[in-house]
Amino acid sequence: MNVAEYLKQIDNVIEKGPYKDSWSSLSGRKTPDWYYKGKFGIFIHWGIYSVPAYGNEWYSRNMYQDDTREFKHHIETYGPQKDFGYKDFIPMFKAENFDAQRWIKTFKDAGARFVVPVMEHHDGFAMYDTEFNRWNAAKMGPCRNVGGELKAECEKQGLKFCASTHRAEHYFFMNMGRTFESDIDPKYEWFDFYAPAHYEEKFGKCMTATCDNVNEVGPTTEWCEDWLVRTCELIDRYRPSILYFDWWIQNKAFKPYLKKLAAYYYNRANEWGMDVTIDYKHNAFAPGTATFDVERGALGDISAVPWQTDTAIGRYSWGYTTNNSFKSSYECLTTLIDVVSKNGMLLLNIGPKPDGTFTEEETKVLSDIGKWLRVNGEGIYDTVPYKFFKEGEHQAKSGMFAEGEIPYDEKDFRFTYRDGILYAFQMKPSKEVKITSLHNNGCGTFVEKVEALGENPVVSFANGDDGLSITLEKEPADIMPVCFKITLA
Repeated sequence: MNVAEYLKQIDNVIEKGPYKDSWSSLSGRKTPDWYYKGKFGIFIHWGIYSVPAYGNEWYSRNMYQDDTREFKHHIETYGPQKDFGYKDFIPMFKAENFDAQRWIKTFKDAGARFVVPVMEHHDGFAMYDTEFNRWNAAKMGPCRNVGGELKAECEKQGLKFCASTHRAEHYFFMNMGRTFESDIDPKYEWFDFYAPAHYEEKFGKCMTATCDNVNEVGPTTEWCEDWLVRTCELIDRYRPSILYFDWWIQNKAFKPYLKKLAAYYYNRANEWGMDVTIDYKHNAFAPGTATFDVERGALGDISAVPWQTDTAIGRYSWGYTTNNSFKSSYECLTTLIDVVSKNGMLLLNIGPKPDGTFTEEETKVLSDIGKWLRVNGEGIYDTVPYKFFKEGEHQAKSGMFAEGEIPYDEKDFRFTYRDGILYAFQMKPSKEVKITSLHNNGCGTFVEKVEALGENPVVSFANGDDGLSITLEKEPADIMPVCFKITLA
């Protein structure tokens, strides 16, 4: 099908299905049970940008922007952009050690319940086989349908396959290459690689920041229709259980197309017997129509509705770079606990190398989280928030891009709940434990039994007016949080 034919199909599906392209029709959707109960997923940023492995995953934009270190690095390493452009990295992206079976097993062993590969990043190179983008991994570079292989393995190993597309931002992403002699020139038609690289002088180098303003000039109708069709084709070919969007779709020009997209996706899922959702940022979707996502940040309290945090093990780049710095297993794990205690899910990102292998640092974090979850997972999976999510002074800052290492101490706890059982996580473990919130004074909490998950049993506990006192048999062996399973009277 061409674009016009696909647009007709989209309209037909919406006309015949229960969901229409209006917020009122799309509202009231419940978060899928598998997603809410699963709590933990893996995000994957892997593409051409892993070849230069410099700066971050925005290399394709920054290499054409003359005030960036990537611009200087590119000329010094590869030569002028007119002679060696971003497209010339494609033959170097070989993925010779990519093994979908090994990837998914690693994620499953880490305790993840869903997997979200970026099927197309801002750079416009699709990591899946598609009719609408000839610049894709199935035909160039690795010459493998990476997205398709990951989907097949997810189905074999029992994980939910999901998909992320950042296609919207490609409209302007390479635009600074039009301001000097480079390989970005008018020979590329508006729908092809690099293009349209839309440039307006008033945006200039700050266009990406300006585009956070929903009232600024948005993409053309032609671009929005093409974006809609490509995204619906992704839905039809790969049937993702979550469709994750990055920013800029909150621009007002996208609004009619977001409604069509959601109606099409939810109607298709209804046909296929699937329970799905859309992840979004900012105010792209109306409340109750999709799942809100907070990038590299958190909410400050328990949310009335499920939400998600997406963050990366890497501190400075979502994709692989040689100069990245990585979070510890402890930091990633305490993030998971904190998010779940506030009614959220965690999407944790890794950035594979161009050959398809993982960094040692990311591999260790995934292994450590998996080991911990095999012991303590009952306090994470299938849980709901308790009456309060925390005790102690230290907590994550609220908002996007607000994350940072938190200096937890032995007085910091997080709580979850399931079926008469309260789970209390001591964020920095100690032998002698005191949870003051769980006192039995007045209308307090009455405790029948306390267990410590793992190999360090509880010797004694006392539930008094001043709180719940717990003594473990020995000092904890490491810094990983301890989960107390508390049976309420």
